Amino acid sequence: MSLLLLHLTWGGSKRAYAYSRFLKSNVVICYKQRKKANVVSHMELIGKVEGKNVIIVDDMVDTAGTLTKSADLMVERGAKSVRAICTHALLSGNAFDNIEKSKLKELIVTDSIAQEKKSDKVKVLTCSKLFADVMHNVNSNKSINSFFIK
Repeated sequence: MSLLLLHLTWGGSKRAYAYSRFLKSNVVICYKQRKKANVVSHMELIGKVEGKNVIIVDDMVDTAGTLTKSADLMVERGAKSVRAICTHALLSGNAFDNIEKSKLKELIVTDSIAQEKKSDKVKVLTCSKLFADVMHNVNSNKSINSFFIK
């Protein structure tokens, strides 16, 4: 399976490269310009996605407008499939409609923010054990390094 990692912002490109080394994959950057908050005026891919299975890495998804727009763009550019992961899923406004109507196959999120709505495309993973274990180690003056990818 070919795998290509994409990050949605310049600021997160360093994180995407760290994941790509761990997953032994390539990286593509999605460059976007905004007119105002939650409104993308222009989006461009830097790199090739043709024939690849793409994973988009982001820290937070609000309305999912940028995420779904980039997923649709990648499929138009020949990506086999597009999935996304994010830590914090706000999923406000018409986020669920955006996700359902998009070419995005799946969005994997944590339960750091409770979700009121459901979607077959959104998979929620719990982070409660991780938080509990990290807090326990901090309280016990133990290292937390092992909980995070280096």
